Amino acid sequence: MRTLRALAATLGLALIAACGLQSGGAVPLRVGPGSIAPVPDLDGVPITVGSKDFTEQNILGYIIEFALLAAGAEVRDLTNIQGSNSLRDAQVHGQIDIAYDYTGTGWINYLGKEIPVADEAGQFEAVRAEDLDRYDMVWTAMAPMNNTYALATSRRVADQNGIRTLSDYARLIATDPGAATTCVGTEFNVRQDGYPGMARTYGIDVGAARRQIVQDAVVYQATADGKQCRFGSVAATDGRIPALDLVLLTDDRSFFPKYNAALVMRRDFAEAYPSVAEIMTPISRLLTNEVATELNRQVDVEGREPAEVARDWMIARGFVTKP
Repeated sequence: MRTLRALAATLGLALIAACGLQSGGAVPLRVGPGSIAPVPDLDGVPITVGSKDFTEQNILGYIIEFALLAAGAEVRDLTNIQGSNSLRDAQVHGQIDIAYDYTGTGWINYLGKEIPVADEAGQFEAVRAEDLDRYDMVWTAMAPMNNTYALATSRRVADQNGIRTLSDYARLIATDPGAATTCVGTEFNVRQDGYPGMARTYGIDVGAARRQIVQDAVVYQATADGKQCRFGSVAATDGRIPALDLVLLTDDRSFFPKYNAALVMRRDFAEAYPSVAEIMTPISRLLTNEVATELNRQVDVEGREPAEVARDWMIARGFVTKP
């Protein structure tokens, strides 16, 4: 058994190396202590921070990095890793020490569950207990932000058709399918926590529903224009939603899984440096949907760099200072 485990670990590290991940680079911006003061136990400790390869994840990764820099750690930047599974593999095999991940991703992607837990706290507790038991991974400091799937439409379409909920959307498809043309991302179109599962929950005839499969980045503007599609699949905290005056349809049957951001660490790292969770918990508490959406907007709409957006927010909240 020990031989098999050693072989698995070797293969895992080889896979990570094949994906092009290195040991990490320097954090792009510097910060000084604020309310986060130097912590003796973290002084000079090498800590590698990871994230996935989209705006919100990069911002969250930099937030961790700036917090730990202010605490005195020697932080390495390994943000912008392609895909959830690559981030997870890197973390399980010790190339990444800490990252923000999502409770729904942990439950469905990493633990292989098909039925999500209905409430946010319950989903977090379920992921935390099982991932610790099965994989020695610690979930902590859950944030209020819930970057779940959602359907959106333009305010004009919502007002014209009286559409405010997914039940309203389902009724529109049943009565006038042509008025409910929907743009969906590739994954959302096939994932059971995406369109197929949503259709079952809301009694939508998938044969009648008119869908166009497009790249996720295209969905927002196409939905706002209302020509190619009148509805679209989105991530609930995306900054383009308020920028384009899109309206999120209420999930009135609570179908979509909860995707609250939370810190994830290996058990050995979390036990060796308990001050990391203590530093990050007050930060996580402030990461609401509104905050995440605004930070995402500054990157995706204004064109700012994720590191700058993350640092400015940390400075504004007093956690860190400019050096």
